[in-house]
Amino acid sequence: MSEQLAEAPSVDSVDDRSDHVVEVTEAALAKVIEIRDSEDDPGSLALRIEVTGISGIDFVYDLAFVPLEEAEDDDHRWESGGLTVLVPADSRDRLGGSTLDIPNNPGQGGLVVRNPNRPNPLGDIGTLDLAGEVPEKVTQLLEQRINPALASHGGFATLVGVEEHTAYVTMGGGCQGCAMSQATLTDGIRAAILDAIPEITDVVDATDHSAGDNPFFT
Repeated sequence: MSEQLAEAPSVDSVDDRSDHVVEVTEAALAKVIEIRDSEDDPGSLALRIEVTGISGIDFVYDLAFVPLEEAEDDDHRWESGGLTVLVPADSRDRLGGSTLDIPNNPGQGGLVVRNPNRPNPLGDIGTLDLAGEVPEKVTQLLEQRINPALASHGGFATLVGVEEHTAYVTMGGGCQGCAMSQATLTDGIRAAILDAIPEITDVVDATDHSAGDNPFFT
């Protein structure tokens, strides 16, 4: 059983115990237990919820029944309405605050993970020693960390200028006119600049996306 769909969190959970990484709604719980009970020795099975990758601006998930005896020592484990749920250690932060539910559209079937967390589309930016005035720091961050990540999508980002505490950035190459570029700027570039350069409190996309030619994404 696998799941790759994410929606905004908007449902009530079965309970509010703080040790639950993922809350399971009553409807989802009933569905999961129905499926589990059709398996051999259902009492020995736990539901493992794991982040397995990234698709666009969302995580990709895998939901599977696994024998409790195969649980890893560092798995986060809890009980939800008679169901044992496992989340691997490396998925815990990325799933924190999520809800497992059924789709809003009854005809869709399956389950959905409503996750408030989003992956950084630029990947792990890491740390960097920045020097000079604020514009120089922003340029160094773009050239040494952000643009190498954007290069895989045929794009690049350029600093237009800094006014007071705002950095103005344009996106070129495959990022100009790209349907994903706004999310990349908001979730990736903006977050990286604000985190690395405390003098900057806002980042504005100054790109004329209507002029984009042959964008990497359409």
